[in-house]
Amino acid sequence: MNLRLPLLALALGSTALPVLAQEVNVYSHRQPELIQPLIDAFTAETGIPVNVAFVDKGMAERLVAEGDRSPADLVLTVDIARLMQVVDAGVTQPVQSDVLEANIPAEFRDPADQWFGLTARARIVYASKERVADGEVTTYEDLASEKWKGRICTRSGTNDYNVALLGAVIAHDGIEAAKTWVEGLKGNLAKKPDGGDRDQVKSIWAGECDISIGNTYYMGQMLADDEQKAWAESVRIVFPTFEDGGTHMNISGVAMTKAAPNRESALKLMEFLSSDAAQAIYAETNNEFPVKPGVARSALVQSWGEFTPDTLPLADVAAQRPAALKLMEEVNYDG
Repeated sequence: MNLRLPLLALALGSTALPVLAQEVNVYSHRQPELIQPLIDAFTAETGIPVNVAFVDKGMAERLVAEGDRSPADLVLTVDIARLMQVVDAGVTQPVQSDVLEANIPAEFRDPADQWFGLTARARIVYASKERVADGEVTTYEDLASEKWKGRICTRSGTNDYNVALLGAVIAHDGIEAAKTWVEGLKGNLAKKPDGGDRDQVKSIWAGECDISIGNTYYMGQMLADDEQKAWAESVRIVFPTFEDGGTHMNISGVAMTKAAPNRESALKLMEFLSSDAAQAIYAETNNEFPVKPGVARSALVQSWGEFTPDTLPLADVAAQRPAALKLMEEVNYDG
């Protein structure tokens, strides 16, 4: 019997995953092809099949609607905010694991053991090689200064990654300073926010702006694309810091659902994803930073240079999400 459901059928919204002995069912915000190498490695090691349903939107709502009948054991998300949406919906359960505690640093996991970070990504500045001098980009706070007027491109202010960054600004500098900052950032935009992080790099390549805010791993994705390679080669990665901290980090992460019909197998997958082997696969295939100390970054990621990650716990950043979203709407960032 083929235990793996066709991903296309799952993406189109099938109402149930098969619930069989010794398997794991995953609802994922991550594109299936990005996690398939990890799933294959886990199944090869344990013999436990994994069914993945790509759920781009409405994951928390879906789990609430399914309740105790949910076939999902785990959720995988691409941002701390999305993880917290699922946790806040009351559809996850705490997981106590010596393996997870040993492999994942405290700043990348929930103090209440509801969620665990699996990979890290930095929210950095892409800077034009031609029009931005070395050392010109310094702190996140400096992005609101007059010298950047008409020179910055970003995606929507209500995008999860930008909301998380603003949440970190609030946590570091306070709500009033954060409001002044985001107003200044908006005032420095070269054009109306639109598209994704890679589109902003394209705008730099096209001469529409000089710097943009984006996640590090997009550089790897652009370099691997025939059309986008020229965009990537027109910029360099710069790691800004907070005035009292380091470079803002976000995560992809995992949580176990409250319903989890295959809890034992699901825990094995969680622990595997934090292992040396899985972290190395993440590093090589997705150009992300392993969260487990001692696991090497890919050669490409290492070429971007060293930086000092911010040590602000992501739980503190996530707690500021409502305030950050309210600020983005108050200043009409996308208007």
